[in-house]
Amino acid sequence: MISDLDQFCAQYGCTPSLRIEAPGRVNLIGEHIDYIGGCVMPVAIEPKITLLVAPESNGGKIELWSAEQEDTKYKISPKDFTPKTIPEEHWLNYAIGVMGAYAEQGVMTPGCRVGIFSTLPAGAGLSSSAALETAFALLIEELSGQSCSILERALRCQRAEHEWVGVPCGIMDQLSVGAGLKNHALLIDCQEQSIKPVRLPKELNLVVADSGVKHALADGEYRERRQACEAALEILHENSWRNISLESVLKNQDALGDRLFKRARHAVTEMQRVNEFSDALINNQIPKMAQLMQDSHNSLRDDFEVSCPELDVLVDAGFAFGVEKGHAGSRMTGAGFGGSTIHLVHESIASSFIEHLRSRYQKAFGRELNCFITQASDGARLQPLNTLKPAL
Repeated sequence: MISDLDQFCAQYGCTPSLRIEAPGRVNLIGEHIDYIGGCVMPVAIEPKITLLVAPESNGGKIELWSAEQEDTKYKISPKDFTPKTIPEEHWLNYAIGVMGAYAEQGVMTPGCRVGIFSTLPAGAGLSSSAALETAFALLIEELSGQSCSILERALRCQRAEHEWVGVPCGIMDQLSVGAGLKNHALLIDCQEQSIKPVRLPKELNLVVADSGVKHALADGEYRERRQACEAALEILHENSWRNISLESVLKNQDALGDRLFKRARHAVTEMQRVNEFSDALINNQIPKMAQLMQDSHNSLRDDFEVSCPELDVLVDAGFAFGVEKGHAGSRMTGAGFGGSTIHLVHESIASSFIEHLRSRYQKAFGRELNCFITQASDGARLQPLNTLKPAL
């Protein structure tokens, strides 16, 4: 197999001087509550997006090439932040948006040639967008000599997604990609914008199952869920979901109506589940963790209505395997409408668990399932390549 370094050299005829890696993420629990100020518990994972970069004085242009698009190259002006409207070019808006967010702070992107490589499936709910944004943010900082904190970088990337891509996301994805810590989950308070690492049991593996159903969050469904939460909050006469109890939601069921009642019920119960899951993880209470993950998925399926048949089959198959055999929890991960499921399993049975999932999925849908084992990874990082040479 040709290395990414050799591919870059073949495309550009020069050697890169910088490698930037940004991981994907899964979320163990706390879905659709980052944008309403809740706590979440993501994990940075090993699959990642890699940028190889060569500074270039070609009139200040930024030249982009993705290994997934063969020989197509794109040139972007560091002063033109107009979003791309052609579907095949939509992914460029993540880079353009980050460039625009930094330009608003007076930091312009120097000319460079960029090769983009990925082991992270796009549209699988594993934050490939946040990984690309964060990698580009690090590129801009390194080449411009202007650095910022992990939080400030995440906020700029979030702004890019809001204004250039059209997804009103919370801060979870960008923070978890930037602040990931090997062997740890991150307990992120999205209201306080604080991070507390929580060590994962060393005997547990993370199994990710990509349903193959691609989600498109800019199509309105994600925005509708956020707007529903905002509307419910107004009806409940509060300014923060942190102040709302399940009792208050139940008492106002008629005023909320069926749809907003269900959205509100998910919001308050998911917030409570995150707190309980964190305690259970710290105390290695596997059955409790499994039950909370199941309750979370059921709430996302029934109250928030963001699951799909493929995700439901995978989660049900996970629990059918049995906690007594080493299964420690399953749920959909990410915003939903397709994407992936996350499963916690004992390392000794991870391979047999994957075969179990694949068999159930093949039987239900007649197609193969992409499954992989991963560990918790460190966050985005860069590495100078001055001492490396392309292979002969």
